[in-house]
Amino acid sequence: MQRAVASCVYLFERLMPDPFVIVILLTVMTALCAMAFAQKGSPDVILSGWYKGIFGIFTFAFQMVLVLVTGYALASAPVIKAGLQSVSRLAVGPCSAVVLVFTVGAIATFLNWGFGLVVGAMLSKQVAKQVRVDFAWLVAAGYSSWVLWAFTGMSSSIALSIASPGNPLNLVEQHTHMVVPLSHTVFSSWNLLTGLAAMLLIPVIFILMRPAESDIIAAKSDALNAADQAAELDDAPRRHSFAGRLESSRLCALVFVMAGAAYLAIEWTRHGISLDINTVIFIFLLAGLCLHGNPARYVGAVTEAAKVTGPMLLQYPFYGGIMGIMAATGLAEVIANAYIHVASATTLPFLSYIASGLITLFIPSGGGHWAVQGPFTIPAAMHLGASLPGTSMAIAAGEMAGSLLQPFWAIPVVAIAGVGVQRVLGFTLVIFLTAGSFLGFVYLFVVPIFSGA
Repeated sequence: MQRAVASCVYLFERLMPDPFVIVILLTVMTALCAMAFAQKGSPDVILSGWYKGIFGIFTFAFQMVLVLVTGYALASAPVIKAGLQSVSRLAVGPCSAVVLVFTVGAIATFLNWGFGLVVGAMLSKQVAKQVRVDFAWLVAAGYSSWVLWAFTGMSSSIALSIASPGNPLNLVEQHTHMVVPLSHTVFSSWNLLTGLAAMLLIPVIFILMRPAESDIIAAKSDALNAADQAAELDDAPRRHSFAGRLESSRLCALVFVMAGAAYLAIEWTRHGISLDINTVIFIFLLAGLCLHGNPARYVGAVTEAAKVTGPMLLQYPFYGGIMGIMAATGLAEVIANAYIHVASATTLPFLSYIASGLITLFIPSGGGHWAVQGPFTIPAAMHLGASLPGTSMAIAAGEMAGSLLQPFWAIPVVAIAGVGVQRVLGFTLVIFLTAGSFLGFVYLFVVPIFSGA
């Protein structure tokens, strides 16, 4: 296992270019496939769809960046950082280190994927200061725990979309005039059991593929400590004036937090508790500001978060362009229909899972991905009598599996941790092959039984 993993890491480090180069290559590949296979694959339609896709994704892209920023700001709050430092002391060796990072990351991700993404990377840094391990291997464990958000977390884009009345991406409601509550998706028995099994399986795989002593590239503790000290200095108040006192006032933060909490209480009292993307962002904004205690500290945390979102801001429009090409030319329909035409009520969730993994390589965004695949999959599920919650979550799970190979979401993780993305993805490739196969088994055999399809 160690030799096989070492070979994967070596190939990724040697052959994989920068993620921005990858999105350029994927754009070219998508355009060529559209010209060859799509009905409307003419150059003018391709260019028009590409342009519209670039600017059409801005709202959703900004929402996703805010999920990451608010999660990062919350994770960097003094009480959270102190908690992560205390938890990191539980790691006494490589095996306990990787299990700890994965478990804590998975729990944080269940609450909010932006929070979990940051917690996994930050805990990896804390653990690496105390235990000699391969740093990329440890960061890969944190990232692998994060990908569970796509189908087990409360901030799952697809699950929230179909649970939100009036949401433009609630494709189930548009076809059935009904919403699918989280109790049928994220909190369903089969989904919770699948997530629990994955949480037990993946750490075992990481232990088995632990790098040999001669292959370990450990983190430099001095560099990690220096980065933490620099961040603490940045948090110090810089102005001793009336304006500075306002910026450091707990009262200013408290007014905002209380107003936000009052709004949520009123809305949930009138309409019942519900979660959508905006609500999740708002809750983490309030929680982050509350835990940081004053506006100045929270602004500093958001500024630090913004430093790791640069690559995402650069690449998201181009992935929107890919989405625009696939939607405008009909290429997404060609890909999806290739599976749907041979599907049945029993096999549609599994085939949707496979198609989702493929589409994720081109569109690494839960919402954007759903906007492309959902319009063809949901009508097919209704026609075949397949489970709508099961089929929807199969798309979410396929996106999760594809994210283990797609470097887009790994960018902020490696930026926070300070490690090469190529080496990290060399390890996640093994998780893709093993955990991905397990999920395929679940959606082929387990979900049809539980859903009664």
